[in-house]
Amino acid sequence: MEEELMSLIKVWVYATISISYCYYISTRIKAGVFRLLSVLPVCVLFLVLPLFVSSVHFSGSTAFFLAWLANFKLILLSFDQGPLFPLPPNLSRLICFTCFPIKLQQNPKPQNQLPKWVFAIKLAIFGLLLYMYEYKQYMSPTVLLVLYSLHIYLEYEILLAPLKVLLSISLGCDLEPQFNEPYLATSLQDFWGRRWNLMVPAILRPAVYVPVRRMAGRKMNSDQALFLGVFASFLVSGVVHELIFFYFTRESPTGEVTLFFVLHGVCTAAEGAAKRTSLVRRLKMSQMVSRLLTVGFVVLTGGWLFFPQLTRSGMIERLADEAFLFIDFVKDKFFYL
Repeated sequence: MEEELMSLIKVWVYATISISYCYYISTRIKAGVFRLLSVLPVCVLFLVLPLFVSSVHFSGSTAFFLAWLANFKLILLSFDQGPLFPLPPNLSRLICFTCFPIKLQQNPKPQNQLPKWVFAIKLAIFGLLLYMYEYKQYMSPTVLLVLYSLHIYLEYEILLAPLKVLLSISLGCDLEPQFNEPYLATSLQDFWGRRWNLMVPAILRPAVYVPVRRMAGRKMNSDQALFLGVFASFLVSGVVHELIFFYFTRESPTGEVTLFFVLHGVCTAAEGAAKRTSLVRRLKMSQMVSRLLTVGFVVLTGGWLFFPQLTRSGMIERLADEAFLFIDFVKDKFFYL
């Protein structure tokens, strides 16, 4: 654990130096191709850095933060677009907003924040889930699928929520949440666009959806251009997830996770088109039913295409093992003096 922590520290030292270069050199270049060329070496480095650590948690979070989000943010900044534009006023802010999945909250609404005990319940459920893995040989595939889905969501939420609070206090500003209770989604559009991992659609929208829809709109009608923009966004997300899975498993991509996102892209676009028809507008469905259908579709298709590569590689078990290892590490360092 200590050796892995040292490797992680080195990775983030390299990342900090790289962002400093972008702040003092790249941002002084006029927006456009030449600024893009100046940040490309940093983008290549960010693709390599996750390979410096072997822990599933460390390599996965580094890949998500740097290889995916930071690279897309820097590419968008090259053209004065994205969440880094306008440029943060100082280097420390640029480092935080580039390297972490955070975004300034434009219209803070404290009354809409969930009470702190909800997070405590999620933490307790996650602990129970880890305990249940000891009896997984007695569980049906359906129960395991639900556990895996809960694990992915709760692990992200538990890791990212405290990070957001810490950065919000350090930066002295309100930050948008990373998740918005995705289990309450009433449609695929609601799930992917407004509830699940909100930093990702905030990146994909200006980087993929908008330019693809704009270019397609020159030769297609608005509905076709919208469909192509949604499809392209999900396709890019699928390809990037293949890369993230490679960092997790260090195995060749299988294409399953790309197919998962392509399927959801088609279904999300079709759902949006259907909602614009007079027949669907007249239909009234209870929120409970729509939530069950939405979350059920995500979980079932996830069991078909998203999780197989992770379970074959033993990554879910490694996630649980590392969680227990981290708990033991904290106990040894801070409680057993």
